[in-house]
Amino acid sequence: MSTIAAWPSRAEMWLDERGKGAWIAAMVLGFIFFWPVGLALLAYMIWSKRMFSKGCGWSRNDAHHHMSRCHARRHGFRSSGNTAFDAYKADTLDRLEREQDEFETFLKRLRESKDKAEFDQYLDERARAAQETDPGADDVTTDRSGSGAY
Repeated sequence: MSTIAAWPSRAEMWLDERGKGAWIAAMVLGFIFFWPVGLALLAYMIWSKRMFSKGCGWSRNDAHHHMSRCHARRHGFRSSGNTAFDAYKADTLDRLEREQDEFETFLKRLRESKDKAEFDQYLDERARAAQETDPGADDVTTDRSGSGAY
């Protein structure tokens, strides 16, 4: 994703980290400088339920927002004080990341092998079609030494 296309999501995450007050301040500044921006922010805050939520404004269920910093602060990705649990949690997260990387690598290999099989099938069909249109093509052998004898 390009930098220009990514700035709205970065701005949203930045405002979410600072809470509802930051959203309200952005909306008021939007009204002051250019009223359609303030109106758009107000509409977005109402539509996304940020205006009426008690938390950080996180309300969607997609994975990207699920792992936002606001969510991480609420659910304790910091140290719990129990070193055994923290070590277990770190090991489990590392294992899950490793498994995810392995699975993504597997999917990539699977896609590549499928693409290769489809391409090989295309070449076979093309060769078969060429052979059907020119049945004498296989009878002629060429000498690759350059003498030109057939």
